[in-house]
Amino acid sequence: MIGIGAGDPRHVTVQAVDALGEVDVFFVISKGHETEELVRLRREICERYIREHTYRIVEIPDPPRDRATPAYANAVEEWRSQRAQLWERAIAQELPEDGCGAFLVWGDPSLYDSTLAVIEQILARGRVEFEHEVIPGIGSVQVLTARHRMPLNRVGRPVQITTGRRLAAEGLPAGVDEVVVMLDADCSFTQLQDDDLEIHWGAYLGMDDEILVSGPLREVEQEIVRQRAQARERKGWIMDTYLLRRSRSRSRE
Repeated sequence: MIGIGAGDPRHVTVQAVDALGEVDVFFVISKGHETEELVRLRREICERYIREHTYRIVEIPDPPRDRATPAYANAVEEWRSQRAQLWERAIAQELPEDGCGAFLVWGDPSLYDSTLAVIEQILARGRVEFEHEVIPGIGSVQVLTARHRMPLNRVGRPVQITTGRRLAAEGLPAGVDEVVVMLDADCSFTQLQDDDLEIHWGAYLGMDDEILVSGPLREVEQEIVRQRAQARERKGWIMDTYLLRRSRSRSRE
């Protein structure tokens, strides 16, 4: 599993470049025409950094996922199980016994990505055997704070990473001044009652069409909703994340 950064090919680390040069087969997950750009960018990274090594790219169609069901955890487990079956078959059929295969993971494989969990399921099934290694990558949270020119936390204060679903259900946790929110398709920040929050939002981080919005939450929330909807309509997909931050006066109480 090779982390390839959040969208800028220059995010690829020297360690990742070295790993790319050892791979015989790249397994790329295809989610249909809407995300062709993400497949294309993976191909471009291979072409850019692999100079003297022959490799193949094998696309694996991603199984559909029920995002509307209230049984969210069960739906995720079922989706991962279907993924494991497809990936297992591809590895068995496409990778030579002594070959090296790789999945190019957007951002970092350890942060809100299912690749590691699916690989562990394949190994647990016991039908194919392999050793595996994780190459870390630059994640969206790092790029978000860099693009907004700010640290992730303030002195002596905690940071929490959560999802839009949890934010909508529970609000901001007590005693935490900085909350990074990922996987928020519903713009859950608009449901918060806190009036002392800043938001630092970014979409397509590191890519040519990157979008950044920052400011007091109540002043910019509708601008984010508008830009997000327009971008998703234009491209057919969106990847975004944001940092919510309490005001300094409140954080010192």
